Amino acid sequence: MTARDLALALARAPLTIGADSGADRLMAAGIVPHAVIGDFDSVSSATRNALPPDRLHLMADQDSTDFDKALRRVTAPVILALGFAGARMDHGLAVMNALVRHWQRPCIVIGPKDIAFAAPPRLTLRLRVGDAFSLFPLAQITGTSTGLHWPLEGLAFAPDGMIATSNRVSAPLVQWHLSGPGMIAIAPRARLDQVITALTPAPPDAPAARGG
Repeated sequence: MTARDLALALARAPLTIGADSGADRLMAAGIVPHAVIGDFDSVSSATRNALPPDRLHLMADQDSTDFDKALRRVTAPVILALGFAGARMDHGLAVMNALVRHWQRPCIVIGPKDIAFAAPPRLTLRLRVGDAFSLFPLAQITGTSTGLHWPLEGLAFAPDGMIATSNRVSAPLVQWHLSGPGMIAIAPRARLDQVITALTPAPPDAPAARGG
């Protein structure tokens, strides 16, 4: 997590949550987290002692990761996750697992070049023609799409079978209808704002869109 990463995220999501020792990294950057969530097995005592008790949210179970714990506790239109696209493969797989299990809590994991999020069953994304775009299944899924060079129609996706990585955008609007949740979408980091817009729930009283 670099200073550039933090500036990018804070400009769009100003409330900060430290997932266990993530709070230490925020404090080291001069940012006091609004909350710390985790089993507290790695956050420093200095950080814990520096924060008001009502900002510390202990979840002591050892059957879930700190990222999973944070997703379960945080309620926001869209969550931006930094520091979870690291070098350890097991950590990365656990993050993808949590994304799809909690797909109804929109969360975007920001990496050095790409962003990843759980693909909801239906979505419309405004991207740029020629953008790289990937879908990776963590469940058995079928679907249809428009705006991708290689469409999804007629394919049965599975983590141990057909996947949809290394695709590319062929039209400004990318749409898909999937048979259910369980797919990870990966887009260029430069399209973060477009993905945030697409994943942000419409207000309950927003008028229905009309064709024309």
